[in-house]
Amino acid sequence: MNDAAIDLYWIPLGAGGNGFVQFNGRVYEATKARIERRESLALYHTALEVRTRTERFIVENAWPSPDANTSTRGVVVEGPVFSRRLARFRPFRYEVRRWPEGVIPDVGEAVESPRRLSADLDLAQVLLDLVPSVPALTWGRDVPGAGEMWNSNSVIAWLLARCGLAMGSIQPPSGGRAPGWTAGIVMARRPNGNGAEKLG
Repeated sequence: MNDAAIDLYWIPLGAGGNGFVQFNGRVYEATKARIERRESLALYHTALEVRTRTERFIVENAWPSPDANTSTRGVVVEGPVFSRRLARFRPFRYEVRRWPEGVIPDVGEAVESPRRLSADLDLAQVLLDLVPSVPALTWGRDVPGAGEMWNSNSVIAWLLARCGLAMGSIQPPSGGRAPGWTAGIVMARRPNGNGAEKLG
C-alpha cells in the first residue's frame, strides 16, 4: 500500500460526457469572458484521491445523482441543484462522495494531474473526516461575498481550505480556471465553515 497522500485532479469540464455539459460550459465561459473583457479560458472540474496507509478514497462532487444506490459510491452528502424545492427529484440533487476504492470516471482526460498536495497522514485523515460536513448549499446559486456560484469545485476548495492547505499555491492548469473555487474558500473561512442544512 502506498504512503498517505492527497492528490488533486484537474478534469476538463464535460470530459467523457455527451457534450451537453461541455457546450453549456463554453457558452457560460464565453459570456463571462465578454462581461469581464478577457479571453475565454478552459474550464475544469476537480476531484481528489486521498490515501491513508491502508485505504484509498475518491472524493468528488457529482451531478446528477445517477441512481438511488448512494452507498455503493460512498455518498455522504446530498444537496439541491438550482432549487431546494426541486431536490426531491433526483435530477435536481448533487452528491458528495467519499468513495472507498472508487473511480474518477474521466481521470484519463485529466490535465497536469495528479498534483500532490500533501503526503501527511494526519492531514489526509482530517480531510476524509470533513467530507460529511460539506455544506449542502444550492448548486448554481451565488455565495454571498464570493461573487460566484456554488458547485463541484466549491466542494473541493472548501475541503482543502478547511484542512489548512495554502490555497494560493493551488492553481488550475495554464489557460484554465475552475469556476466556484473561490466560493468554496470563502465559505471555509467563515466562522462555522458552513452555510446550509443538509437534505433529509
